[in-house]
Amino acid sequence: MQNTLADSYRHCTHVARTEARNFYYSFMVLPPEKRAAMCAVYSFMRHSDDVSDEAGEEKTKAERMAGWRASLHKALGGDYGDSRLLPAFHDTVLRHNIPHRLFDDLIDGVEMDLTQTRYETFDELFTYCYRVASVVGLVCLHVWGFEGGEAAIESATACGLAFQLTNILRDLKEDAERDRIYLPLEDLRRFGVSEADLMQGDMDSNYLALMEFEAGRARDYYAKALPLVSMIDMVSRPTFVIMFRIYRGLLRRIEEERFDVFSMRARLSTGEKLGIVAQAWLGSRVPGARKLLEVRA
Repeated sequence: MQNTLADSYRHCTHVARTEARNFYYSFMVLPPEKRAAMCAVYSFMRHSDDVSDEAGEEKTKAERMAGWRASLHKALGGDYGDSRLLPAFHDTVLRHNIPHRLFDDLIDGVEMDLTQTRYETFDELFTYCYRVASVVGLVCLHVWGFEGGEAAIESATACGLAFQLTNILRDLKEDAERDRIYLPLEDLRRFGVSEADLMQGDMDSNYLALMEFEAGRARDYYAKALPLVSMIDMVSRPTFVIMFRIYRGLLRRIEEERFDVFSMRARLSTGEKLGIVAQAWLGSRVPGARKLLEVRA
């Protein structure tokens, strides 16, 4: 039985509520139509990750990703097969005029995880981060509404880099356990840290210097993302503010814990996240409280 558009949106909303974690907190303050759209694009991105992460040989995963890319192209032409998420996804793409190439870029990034476990230079890592994170921000811009043209695109790209670099620092232990090192190898050599050091969780002075350098790079990208807040339509601005504050808060938590990402996973509590949501909501609705929508690097 073919899914109706309403059924598809309900499915995507369920996926976002149960899987989106940090992101779903930011969806809560959007108007219903934009919230549904964010759930639809999130579901597409989540499924792309799941196809890559499923158990199996790399060749089999590559075949599944190729099949998912083909399903994407068919969906953008109106053929959804028996997918529960693609009708809502395509409706969202049409309503918000989202460039199709962004979704191919995202799949390109997910496919990199099938073949690449090391990054020699930051330029290589930049390409990966752009595809799996900055592209997400660019998609969001079209749902939210924005002005500023290329300046907004540049700030959104920087924001994606900041978020993904934060993820890389937070997930260092889990990635190393899967034989993945996202920190550029040129940086490891510069600070005298070996791959074995990361695998073993050796937090000596060299490791701390490396992590401070990487955190500083992330802070720089957060600073470059700051102008974006004033370019996003006011109705959607709180969503960006929530995302920004949660991820920037994660980086601060990593720094406060002296980069000990091996014995604990850096996180914000549910109470801290709800506090961020409440401030952003008040800033957008209470006269004289606009200052609550400011963000800082």
